[in-house]
Amino acid sequence: MSLEFRHIAHAYGQVRALEDISFTAPTGEITCLLGASGCGKSTLLGLAAGLLRVQQGSILIAGEPLADARRSPPPEARPVGLVFQDGALFPHMTIAANIAFGLPKQRCSEAEGWLAQVGLAGLGARYPHELSGGQQQRAALARAMAPGPQVLLMDEPFASVDIVLRRRLRRDCRILLRERGATTVLVTHDPAEALDIADRIAVMEAGRIVQFASPQELHDAPASAAVGAMFGGAQVVQGVRGEGGIATPFGLWATDVVPPDGAAFDLLVHADALELVPDADGLRVRDCHLQGKGVRVVLVAADGAEITAETTAPVDPAQRYRVAPRAGSLRVFARS
Repeated sequence: MSLEFRHIAHAYGQVRALEDISFTAPTGEITCLLGASGCGKSTLLGLAAGLLRVQQGSILIAGEPLADARRSPPPEARPVGLVFQDGALFPHMTIAANIAFGLPKQRCSEAEGWLAQVGLAGLGARYPHELSGGQQQRAALARAMAPGPQVLLMDEPFASVDIVLRRRLRRDCRILLRERGATTVLVTHDPAEALDIADRIAVMEAGRIVQFASPQELHDAPASAAVGAMFGGAQVVQGVRGEGGIATPFGLWATDVVPPDGAAFDLLVHADALELVPDADGLRVRDCHLQGKGVRVVLVAADGAEITAETTAPVDPAQRYRVAPRAGSLRVFARS
């Protein structure tokens, strides 16, 4: 079942949290709401879950109205499951009892089957405090999915788990969600997490969606330099039209890219697409760090501006370097 948001706006007093949000989380796919703290992503999830009342706009499931400014069913009356950041398991109940909590009595025996599906077979008699953080999140996922919700909402579900377990947990979670055909909306502030788990990503800034696309589309065709930097591991450099190229804090860069109209614009450049050439009048090396087969170099311009390059060539920290992007690697965006 798809989950659709139509022209959602929301405010906390005089503070506008959401502005005209419209998008659809497709049936059976994992959609991530990605953005920094305060961008409105958790507010959007709360509206879908029934934790907040819709002030403007409407929310639909499978094309049927779920909530709007006139109707707001409570969370327990909505066909959605919710997984919180800390799992929110009942501490006085066993893991099996937690999973069976939302099931009709005749279906309570299904709890053990769900434990097996999330990799917790044989742990049903334990209590939440007897499990690791990752195991607790698996149990919380099983509890949310056991009743068979049409939509699953997940609010930073892996944030409290250490990074090594987090990678394994979210990949296991993606496989399970895709196998069950669950329509999922997941909130995260981590671009790497969104890329690792999502089929589609809604990038949010200041209460608005700035781009809604697949991970591949966000990487290949970002809507702005900021989005490109978020997903491509690139950096944003300010530029202006110069004689024979683009003037940057790091020198004049020759390029075949046509700059947009306007006095200034943003350039998106990847660290591994920058070439370093020894130059006595070039940039100073501030840091040089070996990373596997390559070297990460932080260079500083005369005005203090910094840029990072990655290279497999030897780098002398005492040398100065001129830096420029390889042909065809530069992207240019109008300044927003």
